[in-house]
Amino acid sequence: MDKKTLPTLFIPHGGGPCFFMDWPGDPHMWDHMADFLRNLIKTVGTRPKAILIISGHWEEDEFTVGAHPQPSLIYDYHGFPPHTYQLTYPAAGSPELAARVQNLLTEAGMPARVDTQRGWDHGVFIPLKVMAPDADIPVVQLSMKKGLDPATHIRAGEALQTLRSEGVLIVGSGMSFHNMRGFNPAFKDASEHFDDWLANMAQQDAAERNALLQHWQDAPNAREVQPHPDHLLPLMVAAGAAGSDKGKRIFKDTVMNVVVSAIAFGEIA
Repeated sequence: MDKKTLPTLFIPHGGGPCFFMDWPGDPHMWDHMADFLRNLIKTVGTRPKAILIISGHWEEDEFTVGAHPQPSLIYDYHGFPPHTYQLTYPAAGSPELAARVQNLLTEAGMPARVDTQRGWDHGVFIPLKVMAPDADIPVVQLSMKKGLDPATHIRAGEALQTLRSEGVLIVGSGMSFHNMRGFNPAFKDASEHFDDWLANMAQQDAAERNALLQHWQDAPNAREVQPHPDHLLPLMVAAGAAGSDKGKRIFKDTVMNVVVSAIAFGEIA
């Protein structure tokens, strides 16, 4: 792989504004994840010119790209301390990159539109506030497509993979475990089994990896871990954009009694 070609990532974005508050019961619960995110640009090995991020919190009828030059923030979490609704992340958007993303998707036969008004949801600004705290890397958000069809999102990633050689870091922001009723010890084994399946999947060649992802619901304990796969689908885009590059699990932790992880495809430092 060309050294200038960036990897693609699937990262956990935590629970609400978890990195910016005292978490009840265990103030250090999110420390390892925060440390991982804090060092992620260094792990990538090359400072990206821009970040294209797909969050588990935005679905549209067609793929939609945020094109506001200075997006606002959407505090789409509930019941957290007042200061977490005053967090800021003043990174610039990039209408130019948004247009490029739209064109690449359209040329690949996938209708796409731009949205010049929508801000960034917490699946964007919370992890990026840890990853790139200086807010000096332009950011563009791409929606998921309603229906959450794995093959469609893999194809979208394939259409976008050329961006990697243009200095754009493609990031899927979700959670490898996302069952809001399942953050308890009873789901620990299920999360472990599914996470090991993800780690093994990532190491396969592209054809096998994509076949496995298209049938992710057949993985061990899949529906216990991901009853609604909105936080898994960003992985599909990252995997599609990986092209022939294999992946590996680069982070694993137990948080709120279950296993969560991150995957990188391509070369990392």
